Parts: sequence; structure tokens; C-alpha cells
Amino acid sequence: MLRILLSGACGRMGRQVAAAAEECGVVIVAGVDVHPQDAPFPVYPSFSLVREDADVIVDFSRPEVLPTLLAYASEKKLPLVLAATGYNAQDLAAIEQASALVPVFRSANMSIGVYVLRVLAHQATQLLPGFDIEIVEKHHNQKADAPSGTAIMLYDAVKSPDSLPIHGRHTRTEKREACEIGLHAVRGGTVAGEHEVGFYGKGESVLLTHSAQDRSIFAFGALRAARFIQGKPAGAYDMESLAREMLANQ
Repeated sequence: MLRILLSGACGRMGRQVAAAAEECGVVIVAGVDVHPQDAPFPVYPSFSLVREDADVIVDFSRPEVLPTLLAYASEKKLPLVLAATGYNAQDLAAIEQASALVPVFRSANMSIGVYVLRVLAHQATQLLPGFDIEIVEKHHNQKADAPSGTAIMLYDAVKSPDSLPIHGRHTRTEKREACEIGLHAVRGGTVAGEHEVGFYGKGESVLLTHSAQDRSIFAFGALRAARFIQGKPAGAYDMESLAREMLANQ
């Protein structure tokens, strides 16, 4: 049975992963969280205190944990699934360095449905030249980063070399430029996650949407990624890597 070390174990998504573990046929051997709470497995405030052996680390913590997380994974030669968002350029460089030592799976969204949305949005960009593109994301009122990592991922899928990201249009008095791609964040209630990529042309519009009705989809996706990455050589992996393997096995 696959043994998971869960980083961010006591957070919202950490608890979802723990709840999904049995159904996925994996076991959480230990957790790490800066604010340890009671759990059905040992939870430590620091990686240096972990004594249990694991096969893969699954991380749903925050970017500030990244340095110690990467150091631990590199030292123990453990594959790593990074499901957190909000990384800056320095963080991404550190992740790239770590992937030379251990396999690192990183995605801003662990839903295979969101991956399909990204693929369709990229295709739509090619098939709808000249259409204005707007991205709208909605999340619960406790989400810290905006726009979401998924919205940024979708922007990367539809942008061109001259694209200009526009984060809302408050105080703007000029007309929309053709190169603009709007990114709009909504925060409220308990929304698990909704993303829309809209293509607006002359007399018609195309809306591609994904709605997460339950956060458990991200937990199941992260555990699927953990199974995928186990045994892989060092390197950088993502949802596209997983999708290619899924298609090859059909």
C-alpha cells in the first residue's frame, strides 16, 4: 500500500486528503503542519521530527513551507506532489532545482476536469482568432491568493506573446485593447472553485467552464498524482504528464 507523508495535514485540503486515503487504497503514515491538531496519524510541526517511512510526499501547505519541504524531499529522495498555489519566481526556481534530484509533480489544480478545460481553452484560442478573452474565477472567502493558480494556468494556456493580463478594470477609463486578457477574482461563501474562460467575438460568444462541486476532487486528484509519480525518475511532472499516461493505457 502506498505510504503518504501529508504536508499541510491539518488544513482544509489536508483533511480532505486524509478522508480520501482509504478509498484510494493509500495510507497516511504521518503529517506535517505548523499548527498540529489531532488526527488518525502522527502530525509533527516540523519535517525534522518525522520518523515514519513514506513513499511519496503530498503537499497542500503554503509557499512559505517550500524551502524545508524541498530540503526534506531531496534528503530522503522522496517523490513530491505539490498542490499548493501562490508560488513566486524564486519558489519556482527552487522547485526546478529540486526536480533534478527527485520526481516533482506540480499543478495549480489537481482536477483532471480542469486539465481538460485548459486543453479546450488552448484549442479555442487557435480556432477563434480575434475573439476577446476574459477569465473569471470564484472561490471561498478564506482563499488567500488572487487570482487563483488555476486562473493563471488558464491564462498561460490562452495567451500570445503580446497578451497583456488585466486584473479587473477599476479606475480604467480607456477602451479595451485587443491584446488584453481579463483576470477577475470573486471571493465569497464556501465556493469550492469555479473557473470560466470566455471568448467574445462579433455576434457570438463561447464560454468554457469548470465547477468544482466538492473539494474532494482535488484530494482524489493529488492521490492519483502520488500513485503516478511513485517510481518515476527525477524530473518535473504535471497534469499533462499524467494525462498522456492515462491515454496510453486506454
